[in-house]
Amino acid sequence: MELLNKETFKEKIFDYEKQKDWNYKGEIPSIIDFYADWCGPCRIVAPVLEEISREYDGKLKVYKMDTEQEHELAEAFGIRSIPSILFIPLEGKPQMAMGALPKESFIKVINDVLQVN
Repeated sequence: MELLNKETFKEKIFDYEKQKDWNYKGEIPSIIDFYADWCGPCRIVAPVLEEISREYDGKLKVYKMDTEQEHELAEAFGIRSIPSILFIPLEGKPQMAMGALPKESFIKVINDVLQVN
């Protein structure tokens, strides 16, 4: 898992300052976990995402974004509660989910939305 900041987000995911329409820059689907260190549910999700990152290595990229450090980016994506999970397929628009999802829910979205098996 990789920690993103505003600059790495614009470089690897989407440059929201220069482009209006979504244009994912990645080469494989990705998941971004918008979290904060003080957030209990975020701490529950973290090991699940670590497992997913290992299990889908090379097929899926998992990132983390600290909403306390990256206020502007969290605001740009309308993050109002955490954890918020952004699922980014190669084609089409990303989808947001909120809350501490169980691993089974992540797997379902990875298969159905991100089209990764």
